[in-house]
Amino acid sequence: MSLRETLISQIRSEGPMRLDAYMSACLLHPTLGYYTTRPPFGAQGDFITAPEISQMFGELIGLTLAQAWLDQGAPARFTLAELGPGRGTLMADAVRAAARVPGFVQGAEVTLLEASPALREVQGNTLAAQGPRWIESVEDLPEQPTYLIANEFFDALPIRQFVREGARWRERQVGVQEGALAFGLGPAQPQPALAHRSEDTKDGDLVEDCAAAAPILSPIAARIASHGGAALVFDYGDWRSLGDTLQAVQDHAPANPLADPGMADLTAHVDFEALLGATAPCTTSRVTPQGVFLERLGITARATALAKTLSGAALEAHIAAHRRLTHPQEMGNLFKTFGMVPEGAPMLPGLDT
Repeated sequence: MSLRETLISQIRSEGPMRLDAYMSACLLHPTLGYYTTRPPFGAQGDFITAPEISQMFGELIGLTLAQAWLDQGAPARFTLAELGPGRGTLMADAVRAAARVPGFVQGAEVTLLEASPALREVQGNTLAAQGPRWIESVEDLPEQPTYLIANEFFDALPIRQFVREGARWRERQVGVQEGALAFGLGPAQPQPALAHRSEDTKDGDLVEDCAAAAPILSPIAARIASHGGAALVFDYGDWRSLGDTLQAVQDHAPANPLADPGMADLTAHVDFEALLGATAPCTTSRVTPQGVFLERLGITARATALAKTLSGAALEAHIAAHRRLTHPQEMGNLFKTFGMVPEGAPMLPGLDT
């Protein structure tokens, strides 16, 4: 039985599904979920993330975390962690670049949060030299300084959607209509967690809520505040969600999120206001466009240096990769980042203005 058939049967038996439950099933069903059945990244997958576009992305992140490590006294042992590390490309590039900083790689315990067995196998091969360990939850992070990367992790967390109706909200749900999965709205109900959205919405507006984000980010902030370290979060989105941002990607093209459950990636824009609300008691930077951050770190100089060894199609691809990562009309503005450090510690390079 396909996941589509499974979900239709479940809905007919139990009633309409909340969107977060639908997303969880599509992405993480034990035998039919998108992430549990395939490596989704790269040219052979459904989408390409920043570290797959160019080695420069991971290199600059590695050097940034290494500088933060130096700024906090270069602890002898520490956790170098990544949430949702894909194929391990970002971590591999970060470690390679940071190896120039004496003691950093030698003290790093590479730790990965990954739900997909298929991706864990790929990561193990990519990072074999680093001897990575995997954890099931951020609560499993060791009680020691933690330097952490989260690139396009929070956009894949399940969301709920609500449509405003006066002082109440109708939740968007997934049901069955004429034998196919279809969206519908539940009854109007109070939603205390959305009380602050009455100030910037009107009847008929749709807002999104990702309740899963704070329980992940809050323990990371507590660990960094207690033991030292830093975190860098990259994702696409804005300060507050407004409107339907749920999207499906299959074979590098937009798809209907209800058409083929388990066969397409599902994501939604990140609400950075909500994320930063979960970072206490750490100090956070401003939310900064990815392109601005990378330019501050010297990506153009690095691109120029690499270009000297390239020609022809390789050079054209390199120039295109630099543009894709930084240009405002590509990933440069849509993707944003912020840094998190213990109170009183220097902010991460590129985010300290």
